[in-house]
Amino acid sequence: MRMILLSGGSGKRLWPLSNVNRPKQFLPVLRHQGQPESMLQRIWRQLQDAGLSEQAYFSASGHQADLIRGQIGINATIIEEPAQRDTFPAIALAASYLYHHAGAKRDEMIGVMPVDGYAGDEFFEHLRKLPSILENSGDDLVLMGASPTEPSDKYGYIVPLLSDMVDKEYFGVCSFIEKPDVITAQSLIHKGALWNCGVFAFRLGFLLDHMDHQGWNSNYNDLLSNYLSLPKTSFDVAVVEKTSHISVLPFNGEWRDLGTWDSLIREMDFDVTGSGYISPLSHKTRIINELDIPVSVWNVPGIIVVAGPDGILVTDREDATGIKDMVGQVEIAPRFEERFWGKQTILSHRKDEGGLETVTKRVVITSGRSISYHEHKLRKEVWTIVSGIGKICLDGVLTIVSPGDVIVVEPGIRHYISASEGELEFIESQIGKAVSETDIFRYEYPGVNPDLLLSEGLSG
Repeated sequence: MRMILLSGGSGKRLWPLSNVNRPKQFLPVLRHQGQPESMLQRIWRQLQDAGLSEQAYFSASGHQADLIRGQIGINATIIEEPAQRDTFPAIALAASYLYHHAGAKRDEMIGVMPVDGYAGDEFFEHLRKLPSILENSGDDLVLMGASPTEPSDKYGYIVPLLSDMVDKEYFGVCSFIEKPDVITAQSLIHKGALWNCGVFAFRLGFLLDHMDHQGWNSNYNDLLSNYLSLPKTSFDVAVVEKTSHISVLPFNGEWRDLGTWDSLIREMDFDVTGSGYISPLSHKTRIINELDIPVSVWNVPGIIVVAGPDGILVTDREDATGIKDMVGQVEIAPRFEERFWGKQTILSHRKDEGGLETVTKRVVITSGRSISYHEHKLRKEVWTIVSGIGKICLDGVLTIVSPGDVIVVEPGIRHYISASEGELEFIESQIGKAVSETDIFRYEYPGVNPDLLLSEGLSG
């Protein structure tokens, strides 16, 4: 079974750490063997352990491809959307890619799952059953449904056919109920309803035929060219609710959506992340702090404090849902950004009366990686090396840099910087009449031996 892994959305319910530059699935807020781990990294590790990662393809848009490769590795296969158009266009584009460019046959089984869920390892062993159930049932779709642990209005529900609920591994589907109120959810659970995990499988030919019936051109290149004109619609609405022959595979183990701070902290076995202090009387309080200054809570129980470059959130632990509307009122342009080569945080952004603009950033480059070889026409950059050992290239000349070095990159100078021994941290000041992300012109490696660059760990 080939897997399509859906990565999309900004996850504003996990503000202020999650934003358009770093959606929730990339936040390193979980732990594995004592080390930070994102939801994406956790799911990828579990897919590897279950033997399902070798034929896995990520569906992502924008700069998420950069983030995926930064967290998973340069060899991750990513089917890039030109823009976010919801789950049906994303899955359709990925399916078309598999058929036209990856050699998949029409009768191959395709599994789909989001990368921002949270489940026990046994969930992924259960996932391996989907192809056989699709084969045995003769249905067009088979879904995964988790047994609810409580009546919740956060999930969609799958209602199985009552006639099937007798000693069967899988059931037919009667109906779907999207995020009911808690009282209705309780009634649905009594009827054997399952939480919709957003995980399903189908034969590739089924979806290609469905696209043709919808009037969509299933040719990958044509679909890609016309992608921006496709309607924004979910796979559930466009396909699942229009399909008659569907089965659901129940899963009785650990599964949940970590879409809110109150749900996420249930999976945290530590009280403080980052610099902070919680007094003994502040029981059931949690701190998640990405700032360099301490956050302390004194005698205030049952709250969540989240601090990051984009803002600070203080919320009741039991009522952390619904912050999305508030975020729209206080949200600022993202100050933190993660890339394949590392990460950067905007420290200040000023413009004087004469129009001179200055942006100051803290930049951290991951060991063995580098920014691209490029130049700016409208600004100069001043780098002050804080820690680590690196190499810079200015118009083809390589130089080693270390803490205390100051490098001035004038407009029109082609340059890159790489981390050679551990992470390389520096403060970057961009100064010019126009400081803009559009003022960048990238080039191939300079006129030096490419083998030397590669052996020295410069990844471009």
